[in-house]
Amino acid sequence: MQSLALIENWPVPTAAAAVVRADGTVAGTRGPVSRPFPLASVTKPLTAYAALVAYEEGAVELDEPAGPEGSTVRHLLAHTSGLAFDEHRVSAGPGTRRIYSNAGFEVLADHVAKATEIPFEQYLRQAVLEPLGMTATALEGSPAKDAVSTVDDLARFAAEVQAPRLLDPRTVLDAMTVVHPGLAGLLPGYGRQTPNDWGLGFEIRDAKSPHWTGSSSSPRTFGHFGQSGTFLWIDPDAGAACVALTDRAFGPWAIEAWPAFTDAVLAELRGSA
Repeated sequence: MQSLALIENWPVPTAAAAVVRADGTVAGTRGPVSRPFPLASVTKPLTAYAALVAYEEGAVELDEPAGPEGSTVRHLLAHTSGLAFDEHRVSAGPGTRRIYSNAGFEVLADHVAKATEIPFEQYLRQAVLEPLGMTATALEGSPAKDAVSTVDDLARFAAEVQAPRLLDPRTVLDAMTVVHPGLAGLLPGYGRQTPNDWGLGFEIRDAKSPHWTGSSSSPRTFGHFGQSGTFLWIDPDAGAACVALTDRAFGPWAIEAWPAFTDAVLAELRGSA
């Protein structure tokens, strides 16, 4: 795909990208797709997927208590537990505000580890990474932000989410459906969004503006970006997903470059349909 060449104009030392169609085929790649990059918060969809496997295995229930009083596994996945951004402190009642929370995902992973009696890093590897052949991916710290992976591996994950084998498709549909609709909150790097919609571990684009996806991205687009200059989006209406990893921290360069890149990718996909 010619649109992927745009990453060569990004002001970053190194970038790699791939587009994966809904049938799992790779539409195109660019850059060092086998090079490991820190994912930052693109770790969260991997952690969420492992938690959903635990749910389907019967180890946890989405509506069982987890985290602060009144909070559940579902609240933790949807950033509505009330936990603060990066500390284990309650800032709001469960389900009342969308507070993007690394602490919430750490509590979620601890909950899954206790329920399965398997350390979370090991559970993630056994439940998600190994079955998908994501051999270059590893969790090296916080389950909210410390995974390392490659474009090749995340392309496998993007194929899985679009055509699930590890989960029932109905569970993935729940993951890409708004939990607690209408809640406002801060989208890191983009300010207050009303509403600030999320599913189960995935951010949902809806009509957010400004946003890190494109102006032509469908409202159903879901995914995540990371402060290490990384993103993964899946656009069900386009029938495709895109992964981009870099080694420059998120900042104004990404706010400017990513939407135009996504619009170019979507335009090329439409043209080849």
